[in-house]
Amino acid sequence: MNNTKQVFLSEIIDFQYDNQIFYFKTKEGEIKINVFAEDIFQISAKQNHQQWDNFSYSVITARNKVAIEINEENTYYTLKTHCLTLKIQKNPCRLSFYNDENELINEDDFGVSWYGEEVTTYKKLQKEERFLGLGEKNGNLDRRGNYYVNWNSDAFGYSPDTDPLYASIPFFMGIRPEKMYGIFFDNTYKSVFNFGAASHRHSYFKALSGEMRYYFIYGKKIKNILEKYTHLTGRIEMPPLWSLGFQQCRYSYYPEHEIINLANTFRKKDIPCDVLYFDIHYMKKYKVFTWDTKRFPNPEKTLKKLKKAGFQAVVILDPGIKKEEKYLPYEEGIQADVFVKYPDGELYEGGVWPGICHFPDFTHEKTREWWGNYFEELIKIGLTGFWNDMNEPAVWGKDFPDMTEFDYDGNKTTHRKAHNIYGMQMARATREGAKKFAPHLRPFVLTRAGFSGIQRYAAVWTGDNVSEDRNMLGDVRLLNSMGLSGLAFAGADVGGFVGECTKEVFNKWIAIGAFSPFFRCHTMINSKDAEPWSFGEETEEIARNYIKLRYKLLPYLYSTFYEANQNGMPIQRSLAFDYPFDNKIYEGNYQNQYFFGQSLMICAITSEREIHKLYLPEGTWFDMFNDTFYKGKQEIFMEVKNDKLPIFVRGGSIIITQNSVSHTGEKPSVILEVHVYEGNYLQEFTYYEDDGISDNYKKNDFYKRNFYYDNETKTLEIDNVEGIYKTHFKILRVFWHGFTTDADIKSMNYNFVIPISNFDPWEYPKDYSKTIKKLPYQDIELVNEKMIISLAK
Repeated sequence: MNNTKQVFLSEIIDFQYDNQIFYFKTKEGEIKINVFAEDIFQISAKQNHQQWDNFSYSVITARNKVAIEINEENTYYTLKTHCLTLKIQKNPCRLSFYNDENELINEDDFGVSWYGEEVTTYKKLQKEERFLGLGEKNGNLDRRGNYYVNWNSDAFGYSPDTDPLYASIPFFMGIRPEKMYGIFFDNTYKSVFNFGAASHRHSYFKALSGEMRYYFIYGKKIKNILEKYTHLTGRIEMPPLWSLGFQQCRYSYYPEHEIINLANTFRKKDIPCDVLYFDIHYMKKYKVFTWDTKRFPNPEKTLKKLKKAGFQAVVILDPGIKKEEKYLPYEEGIQADVFVKYPDGELYEGGVWPGICHFPDFTHEKTREWWGNYFEELIKIGLTGFWNDMNEPAVWGKDFPDMTEFDYDGNKTTHRKAHNIYGMQMARATREGAKKFAPHLRPFVLTRAGFSGIQRYAAVWTGDNVSEDRNMLGDVRLLNSMGLSGLAFAGADVGGFVGECTKEVFNKWIAIGAFSPFFRCHTMINSKDAEPWSFGEETEEIARNYIKLRYKLLPYLYSTFYEANQNGMPIQRSLAFDYPFDNKIYEGNYQNQYFFGQSLMICAITSEREIHKLYLPEGTWFDMFNDTFYKGKQEIFMEVKNDKLPIFVRGGSIIITQNSVSHTGEKPSVILEVHVYEGNYLQEFTYYEDDGISDNYKKNDFYKRNFYYDNETKTLEIDNVEGIYKTHFKILRVFWHGFTTDADIKSMNYNFVIPISNFDPWEYPKDYSKTIKKLPYQDIELVNEKMIISLAK
């Protein structure tokens, strides 16, 4: 018989405070409120027999000094900053949050409760409340009415309904008309989020053990909340520029001549590409930090050949260390005592690719240092790209024992608490190892598993997806959610990893992938070739078009990554980012629409039909490929052939482009294109560049300037240059989209992509659907001082 009772906090019997930390004690336990910032309150709760747990892998920001007004009334206490008020009800102890206009934002239902070790917070469901975020989660953009589990899982061949997946991000936003907030549940145990799946009364979030500790974040806009969340948990470092280019992978390319031939084919076919991958077959019997010298006799020479052709290489690194005598990482790992153990001291053994393996305890500083030392040789032969896989951690049988012990950086615990953080700490060890031996360079780290804060160390990809239409669109929604959860650098395998991709699906997927932060094709062993030229001539041209468009947009994209580095904004943005209270964006296929940066709206569509219903939110819109003008707040039908993806530019936008190149190491022309779109919406853009490979940008070695467009005067204003980096560009070519002018200025027919060839022997009319006719433009010498450019009437 189970005698466990559910425990709730009852009447407050004592209240104390120390500086900005407030303690409210009941007979069952205690709530601690740490006023972290004027708009961020840390809420912690424990039972009487527990100790406070102040350690976090996720939160890296120190508390701000905040002016707090404290009041006590008959039935409640209040803690008030200039923008947020917390009301603490005395009996029973319950919390309510109010904004600066004294409007209720969020309130407890039953508040905090315990059932054995399990700890839960219950919140009242508000009328018209929606829930966004939770990172790598399938399903609707609005999470209301659904239930989610956070437990990093090896979800091979996942479907659009699978939960959980590989990464756990316990952060969500609650929104209702003109009110919103964020909650980050800082607990690494297996957790559950229920947004009214079985109750219209309340939502809740719970963990199987550990402390109830969450951060309540207030903001008036989603961007404000996301900026504060990433202030807490960190933001991306500027990535190497080459990692923004196209990347090609397969499980696996070997031997050496195959990957060299692959590189040559990209160049021969004039398809831009920056990165080629070495999957597990490059290793000797799949053992990490080894090379199969029969397949790759001289890895350093192979990498030099690739670099000479403009390619970077990324190698896969799995955590399992094969139990094998004379295998150096095994023997040195035993000597250094870095492997996970059972409580009786015996080393845990689990089966993965190399066979029976031990697993490094990446939650121990000495283990991260031991792992990092193996990067000396990898850096020496020319590698700066590293791919962490199988780091949930995954083992055959999918049951890493819960009793195994982890150091947790001096806070010793078991696998139950360490599991969700394991992949993040592996990525940390990988990044730190690479930086140790190449401190002047930016490493690229890619991970499958992660937790809140992973964005500080690595890009995240969505794992082993399936080569089907519905998975393609499901991955779009995954990436939209990840962007709303602090994961700015993320992507899914284009073409799908599991199964055989059809040319129809690939046509759409390669186009969509060109507008995702991380852009890689990948497929598994024993499947057909899935390179851009593998589906016939027409698909090859479509792929070339969209990959080249990606490279053309690099100035816009790199500047958007700078925005993510500075304030945590996503690269791929759900329409909810700008239109959270527009009910249309939460409908069906409109959830597959998103912004790439602040100005380009991408409409991801199925490959199964040609007529599509699309939604244009408030504002004005231009078809990117032909400048057809549309008013917003309407649904439209569009015929979309297999070589087109519907993309709209928001009126008022400034988009900066260059000519396409074969790889990011190749210099573009000296003409920097500035595309100005008529309209009142955004009207500004921060352009940014640096050397793309080093950390010198942290020492003011960058080139940055703000562009402003005044729609009334038809004037483009460009601020003085900030930073000491010297740009390669000499000429500004300003294109005026949607404007009429009587001025004697030049015009041209302009193409973002080239119409594909007619492969049918029948003659068809020339395709002008991808041509902007007689587009006005001006060429102006680029100078460092303030510039004002007018379109005369």
